[in-house]
Amino acid sequence: MATLQLPSKSKMLDKSFTYGVATASFQIEGGKDHRLDCIWDTFCATEGKIADGSDGHEACDHYHRWLDDINLIESLGVDAYRLSISWPRVMTKNGQLNQDGVDFYLNILNELAKRNIKAYVTLYHWDLPQHLEDNGGWLNRQTAYEFAHYVDLITKAFDGKVYSYATLNEPFCSSYLGYEIGIHAPGLTGQDLGRKSAHHLLLAHGLAMQVLKRNTPQTQNGIVLNFTPGYPATDSEADKQAADYADQYFNQWYIKPILNKSYPDIIEQLPASSRPDIEQGDMEIIGGSIDFLGINFYTRAIYQADAENIYRELPAPAPRTDMGWEIYPKAFTELLVSLNERYDLPPVFITENGAAMPDTIENGVVNDDDRLGYYQQHLNAVHNAIEQGVDIQGYFAWSLMDNFEWAEGYRKRFGIVYVDYQTQQRTIKKSGHAYKQLISNR
Repeated sequence: MATLQLPSKSKMLDKSFTYGVATASFQIEGGKDHRLDCIWDTFCATEGKIADGSDGHEACDHYHRWLDDINLIESLGVDAYRLSISWPRVMTKNGQLNQDGVDFYLNILNELAKRNIKAYVTLYHWDLPQHLEDNGGWLNRQTAYEFAHYVDLITKAFDGKVYSYATLNEPFCSSYLGYEIGIHAPGLTGQDLGRKSAHHLLLAHGLAMQVLKRNTPQTQNGIVLNFTPGYPATDSEADKQAADYADQYFNQWYIKPILNKSYPDIIEQLPASSRPDIEQGDMEIIGGSIDFLGINFYTRAIYQADAENIYRELPAPAPRTDMGWEIYPKAFTELLVSLNERYDLPPVFITENGAAMPDTIENGVVNDDDRLGYYQQHLNAVHNAIEQGVDIQGYFAWSLMDNFEWAEGYRKRFGIVYVDYQTQQRTIKKSGHAYKQLISNR
């Protein structure tokens, strides 16, 4: 039996350390007929945008199978479940709660509470209602206030049933992938669009934090950011500067306003037309205190100087996951330690970490040794960061089960549980069994 192991004195073996699994609404729920359209429905319906031409209409059919899925989560022995709320499921076009959608999540939250599984709720995991996109989406400052309104209503409806709230998941992906290079919904392109949407997302976070502090001060409230640390291709000064520029542009752009109330210095290097419209008081709102920082990590990037673009990302060296991402756990430790040195961090949770691998199921068994190895290396990396003084209080495997992997459709499998999309049968993979064993042996 393959296992995951940590040093015997590791803080990650204390019962106080939280272990969980994570999912996102659009990726697993399906139940399309029971909600408004979102930007990913529109994006999926646009030819050529999704690698396998699929959509999220059924996904893992969690909308109908949620109780079985909670049984599955409980069987893994985790302390917590990180889920996201579908904004278009719980809100109507005229800004009222859709009670059917609210009840769907109340049933889940009540069931988790019965089983003593903490609910870590993400309020936005990329599924913006399409009618808001039609009014400009995250390019429209008003969307930040619409988000705060939704957060106000839904947190009142969930009163007392949630352990922790994250405002946004990975605003980098929403802004850069969605509005700057266009490979995610809504598929727009332009540096000006990417930077302006990022500012409105951060403003939405800040406004929502004010609502959370007012409505639900007893919960742990924060944000989830993703990081892809940048490394220079060589020791040359030019390559080091290229990696630093990329780091500011992709990573520090999102954390620095939240923790230091300012954008990175490279904002001065952007054309005036690409800089966000920052109104008086915005940075104070964005930089309000947070109770925790969620960090998502998958890989690193290697950069070399390029006169045209300032930096050029090099192809990922082996070993790689099925996404083509380099497996380089050392970068995880170095990222966590460097953030801790650079900022006055609140408590940290690893809210996503995992790997897509080319899984096959044979006789009801999935021997995903490659994923198991990835988890072992990255749990060790988290342990090493804790040893170096980073206050990390939990770890969530991404993801609970195989699901709709955005622009890749259903071609890439991240789950510790295998999903047969024809029958919707769930099968715990070898990595899932090992994760359960690690948690239960504390």
